[in-house]
Amino acid sequence: MPDLADGWSSGWSGLLAVLVLALVAVVGAHWVHRTTSVAPTALTSWPWLSGWHPEEHALSRFHARWYPATVVFLAFDVEMLFMYPWVLVVADVGVSAVVEMFVFLGVLLLAVLWARREGAFAWQ
Repeated sequence: MPDLADGWSSGWSGLLAVLVLALVAVVGAHWVHRTTSVAPTALTSWPWLSGWHPEEHALSRFHARWYPATVVFLAFDVEMLFMYPWVLVVADVGVSAVVEMFVFLGVLLLAVLWARREGAFAWQ
């Protein structure tokens, strides 16, 4: 049968050590914050736009002419996602991988030509 004095010292000493360590960590973090904090004075200039005030709200809507340009950008971005793994396997697969890539680029070119015909690149 275990001795109660040994049980208390071995069971509670670990918990007490963790609590003391947590208290030291919290006090230390508070001390570091107090000693390294920035002065609470207001900014004299804005840290963005070279100090100028913004002309519109950050959550304002964009003009509709930006949406087709965004879709075209996403098409080229997806093309790059497809080309990175293709570069790794083109030497192993051979000519069929090159043909598949040119078919993909052809479809992408058709999409760009369609976007140009629809006026996605024309700015009014």
